[in-house]
Amino acid sequence: MTTANKYCIVTSVRDEQDYLAKTIESVVAQTLLPAEWVIVDDGSKDDTPNILSRYAARYPWIRPLRRDDRGHRSTGGGIYGFVFGCENLQTKDWAFLVNLDGDLSFAPDYFEKCFAHFREDAKLGIGGGTIYNKIGDTLQMETVAAFHVRGATKIYRRECWDVLGGMHCGLGWDTVDEVTANLRGWSTRSFPELGLIHYRVTGTAGGRWWGLVKDGHADYIVGYHPLFFAAKCLRRLLKPPAFLGSIGLAYGFLRGYVKRMPRVENREFVAYVRRQQMARLLGRNTIWK
Repeated sequence: MTTANKYCIVTSVRDEQDYLAKTIESVVAQTLLPAEWVIVDDGSKDDTPNILSRYAARYPWIRPLRRDDRGHRSTGGGIYGFVFGCENLQTKDWAFLVNLDGDLSFAPDYFEKCFAHFREDAKLGIGGGTIYNKIGDTLQMETVAAFHVRGATKIYRRECWDVLGGMHCGLGWDTVDEVTANLRGWSTRSFPELGLIHYRVTGTAGGRWWGLVKDGHADYIVGYHPLFFAAKCLRRLLKPPAFLGSIGLAYGFLRGYVKRMPRVENREFVAYVRRQQMARLLGRNTIWK
């Protein structure tokens, strides 16, 4: 592996015995292997630790770490485990850092093709493939804003990572990092031709309703403009479950205001988010295009 493509992966898992082997097999089959892969077991009670031990014995670049069981999944999609894994990386001279979920599978040339996008665009700071949720026997593509890369598969360029100033831990982290990157002059985007199969639909680990509520709460935390959020709820009526989906989003968003919950306090960040969103409502070209 050339230094230009040297990458590390950090994965946070909890009770992933049904899918973890698929993800590991996808990584070990890559045409470009990582220099190091830290897999943080975030308090699993199933066979996940044994699966990790078996693969770590075969591949020395896989390093399992263990966090104490708190009795529940962490709010924010494993971001605490990811940060813990980053703090314990032994490889220091990586060019790319990957946040990868433990319930995915993808093609052997996935990372090679991802890095080609970064070579072609010197200002691309965060990128990743497009998620296809496996629902029964069908695959359904997740549609996201143009600048958004799903937290399940994020690749950070080293120079962009360094200007982020650390990760926002909690709901909304995977929007905060991208908006911050754009605010600092970097671009962020998904690669539509590079698909990954996601075996657990995003936001459903705690139930579909709770996933919708968390989505709305994350928008509150990030500082969404109320008009833009209202438009999001109206657009959500076009997707099943229609009314339930919009109600869940609105409940999560409004609950933040009613309970005065903590949110992003960076005024420059929030002002940028709202300018972009209002420009989008006016039909202008923004990161939400």
